Amino acid sequence: MISYLKFKRIIDIFLSFIGLIILLPVLLILITAIKFDSRGPVLFKQKRVGIHKTYFNILKFRTMSVNTPKDTPTHLLENPEQYITKMGKFLRKTSLDELPQIWNIFIGEMSIIGPRPALWNQYDLIAERDKYNANDMRPGLTGWAQINGRDELTIESKAKMDGEYVQTISLLMDIKCFFGTIVSVVKSDGFVEGSAGVSSKKEATSIKETI
Repeated sequence: MISYLKFKRIIDIFLSFIGLIILLPVLLILITAIKFDSRGPVLFKQKRVGIHKTYFNILKFRTMSVNTPKDTPTHLLENPEQYITKMGKFLRKTSLDELPQIWNIFIGEMSIIGPRPALWNQYDLIAERDKYNANDMRPGLTGWAQINGRDELTIESKAKMDGEYVQTISLLMDIKCFFGTIVSVVKSDGFVEGSAGVSSKKEATSIKETI
């Protein structure tokens, strides 16, 4: 597995570099649309858990207004929909808000395929992933759990699937996750607005975007 992980990192560097070049026109269009749609920064940074439980700032396109209450979990906001911008709804539904993470991949904080990085305060998910050594993997833009339920999965199920990925990691598995993600995004499978993983009681436990 160690030899494949080295090869996997080379693939990440190459594909993210190519992606930055090819997607530059798309990125510029989205940046312009976000600026015209609402005031505020284009990018949103959020503290996430990286490989070996180190922290890094994940990059996303901003999808919420600047008057969103700071440091407040989305599920505790009164009518969270009021804070999501028009452009933000489109970005979230199509997952285009995740595109800036290509830079996270290029500099080595993330991988194209891997367990989705938990928020720093998702202690339940982090603890569950420890059972499967999933926290020792470089987090991914997408992964096995994302094509098998996404936001609809319980914390336990998500961690178990992350563990399955760790146990079966291979080029074939990564290819399956990559193309499975394309299908899931097109069909919007498992997308739940305002959620970034749910607990066994189906309650959102994470802090989503706050400005």
